[in-house]
Amino acid sequence: MASGMKNESKSIHLPTRGGSQIIDVTGEVQSFLSSIKARQGIVNVSVVGSTAGITTMEYEPGLVKDIPQMLDKLAPEGRYHHDDTWNDGNGHSHLRSSLIGTSQTFPVLEGQAALGTWQQIVLIDFDNRARKRQVVIQYLGE
Repeated sequence: MASGMKNESKSIHLPTRGGSQIIDVTGEVQSFLSSIKARQGIVNVSVVGSTAGITTMEYEPGLVKDIPQMLDKLAPEGRYHHDDTWNDGNGHSHLRSSLIGTSQTFPVLEGQAALGTWQQIVLIDFDNRARKRQVVIQYLGE
């Protein structure tokens, strides 16, 4: 790593209820960047596990309803081959996680994640039960 480069990380733990619950984590990301005095670089936000996802959206009540409805159409609850293997009824959760992805990387400019005015970073828990989710925030840069 070049001199003057930072590599910092932080984990946050969030209780979730599943069912495509959407949680805005933008504040935690921006707060972390401020706390480490980030300047220019990249920040990666990742959820640990295969039944959740990280994406961006305008975090507003309409889309908080629209996104789960869209996911219900793309990967509805039902019987999947995964369920035949594990009998846990969350095959749809794994499919949704694969569609959305478990991490996103953002440029950091002047100490903040470069996001649009109406763009927030969100965790979506697709599982069929409550969980305690670990989100890892990692910065690499000046």
